[in-house]
Amino acid sequence: MTSRILIAGFGGQGILFAGKQLAGCAMHKGRHVSWLPSYGPEMRGGSASCSVIISDKEIGSPIISQPDILIAFNYPSFLRFEPSVSEGGLILANSSLIGSKSERDDISAHYIPATEIATAEGLDGSVNVIMLGYLLYVTRLFDYDEFIGSFLSGIPASKSALIEGNKKALRLGYEYR
Repeated sequence: MTSRILIAGFGGQGILFAGKQLAGCAMHKGRHVSWLPSYGPEMRGGSASCSVIISDKEIGSPIISQPDILIAFNYPSFLRFEPSVSEGGLILANSSLIGSKSERDDISAHYIPATEIATAEGLDGSVNVIMLGYLLYVTRLFDYDEFIGSFLSGIPASKSALIEGNKKALRLGYEYR
């Protein structure tokens, strides 16, 4: 099985970090992985996206023209990439920043107010982790416990103060209904 995932939003939203976490967990499971970041010249606020391919087979190219899964963090990314999601695909959208819904009937779309949840819980900067938790719940791409083990092992010692907040953010996304 191959999953082609596109994560897109503004620079500074943790797009690349989210992609690295998915790729890292897949690598720990012995899967073939491709991680390809794409971002504008701005440090923060410009467009950013990350393509992650997870497969049981070797991956021929890291380029994704039709993602199976789109994780859209903001409205411009939703508008830009929603048409390219493959038939039968999935969109996960941060409804705090995306005011419209997909009108496509050939895909599944789920909406989570990730920015609002992060703000209400005092977890500003953790929208990406909330979205990862929601991805785990909706797709069952990875078992929650195996993902959190991989996720926490990927946090460097210099960022250990973020561990509890990240655990909480992941759980909030996973439990959102």
